[in-house]
Amino acid sequence: MPEIYLGNQNLKAAGVNVEYTQEQIQEYIKCATNHTYFIKKYVRIVSIDEGLVPFDTWDFQDEMVKTFDENRFSVCKLPRQVGKTTTVGAYILWKALFTQEYNIAILANKRSQAIEILGRIQLMYEHLPKWMQQGVLEWNKASIVLENGTTIIASSTSSSAIRGTSQNLIYLDEFAFVPNNIQEEFFTSVFPTISSGKTSKVIITSTPNGMNLFYKIWVDSEEGRNDYERVEIHWSDVPGRDEKWREEIIRNTSEEQFRQEFECEFLGSTNTLIHPTKLRALTFRKPLYEKNDFKCYEEAKRDHTYVIVVDTSRGLGQDYSAFVVFDITQYPYRGVGLYRSRDISPMLYPDVIFNAAKKYNDAFTLVEINDIGEQVSNILFHDFEYENIFRISKSNGSQVISSGFGGGRSQLGVRTTKSVKRLGCSTLKDVVEQDKLIFEDYDYITELCNFVQIKESYAAEEGFHDDVVMCMVLFSWLIRQDYFKELTDSDLRKKLFEDNQKMIEDEMLPFGFLDDGREDDGIINIDTERLGWSLPSADTISEKW
Repeated sequence: MPEIYLGNQNLKAAGVNVEYTQEQIQEYIKCATNHTYFIKKYVRIVSIDEGLVPFDTWDFQDEMVKTFDENRFSVCKLPRQVGKTTTVGAYILWKALFTQEYNIAILANKRSQAIEILGRIQLMYEHLPKWMQQGVLEWNKASIVLENGTTIIASSTSSSAIRGTSQNLIYLDEFAFVPNNIQEEFFTSVFPTISSGKTSKVIITSTPNGMNLFYKIWVDSEEGRNDYERVEIHWSDVPGRDEKWREEIIRNTSEEQFRQEFECEFLGSTNTLIHPTKLRALTFRKPLYEKNDFKCYEEAKRDHTYVIVVDTSRGLGQDYSAFVVFDITQYPYRGVGLYRSRDISPMLYPDVIFNAAKKYNDAFTLVEINDIGEQVSNILFHDFEYENIFRISKSNGSQVISSGFGGGRSQLGVRTTKSVKRLGCSTLKDVVEQDKLIFEDYDYITELCNFVQIKESYAAEEGFHDDVVMCMVLFSWLIRQDYFKELTDSDLRKKLFEDNQKMIEDEMLPFGFLDDGREDDGIINIDTERLGWSLPSADTISEKW
């Protein structure tokens, strides 16, 4: 039997008997029980200037390894060029050598990046003494199988990368740079299974890259909302880095880049609707509960007034259907609930909206009807007989809230036109930056941090969504309406309730909506005085109020 693996002089083949000296046995035991000793004495790395050298770790690197070993979940917010990949690789090597039947997955934004990390570990392995090595069963660029039953695989971070496998340790490298949708899919479909084990470990390392899932994990760890142990390294902890070094880096890059890559600030995208200073000040909190895609931040309160703004997708697993529940009783207006789902059918969505609206004191509801939202609005009104739906009429070519929620020239919902979006965006900017609208939800803040100017409008940056933000935009358009100001007058509200039921029963107009070719299309303007009709007054909202 050959003593080397496939002709590689640096690798011991499986099944080779080793006659250990007493000194080697003692050394093996010492290495198996002391990761710092093993790394400093036996791990070799390649230095740009010096070639193959011992891994002479810095103090903060020793602390990193200690954190990995003593905790199941570790999240590391690290500047560039602090040796984090080498440090994690050395720890993985130690676990692979001295743990039986141990499965390790190295996941990165790109598969090539993960393979490069595994390559570093393989280099470390090849320069170990053969008496310390485990026999090699498989040795490929993307996987290793050792005689002690340990496996190491390298792949891209995705929901399919390790699905169906049992992993003892998962390393997520530069997790903040994994596309946001992939981050979500990974943690939704894979992570719960992995983390359910009693001894499994997860190590996450990254430099910040905006406000995404990595940001949430870090903030949640600060607030004690998860079990991750934090590791934070300052750029000045690296020997040789001083103020002169800082000035040189900024001179050759930029102040903003230095703040993100070396100061490790969670900076959002550029050209955002909301000023970056305000975005950094926004905070999120854990909801009271989460159930069936609904996050509740405040239960309905007696005598409080609520508004629900609805955005609808096609339920094909791409965009989200979302609605936000707002408490408009007093300033600042507050988001108190959020529904967000990719899978809900438009046929079932009205049932969810109806239940939420009833829960929140028969909330006034604004439905966006550009696409299939019109179907949702019609089902809600006709099938569920829900009365408190904002009707929109046309005035001087613009959409406005219909006085009294009704009349022959109104439609059940609002179309998001250029003018509606423009007014909504400008108002949202004002109320958020002036703390007149508060919603402490992670999904909302993430979307807001990536809601950027594209040509002459605003939309989600590539890889992100804006379904929740668009609910906020439409709400901001709503609060600029004259009728909304009347609605928030408690005395007027009480008076408006009286005629609502009669208005619903009497409304039998057989006319639909026509496209007049104008921007705010779809609404018929009817001369009611000429026809002899009398429209309901503004005194029209449900008795339940």
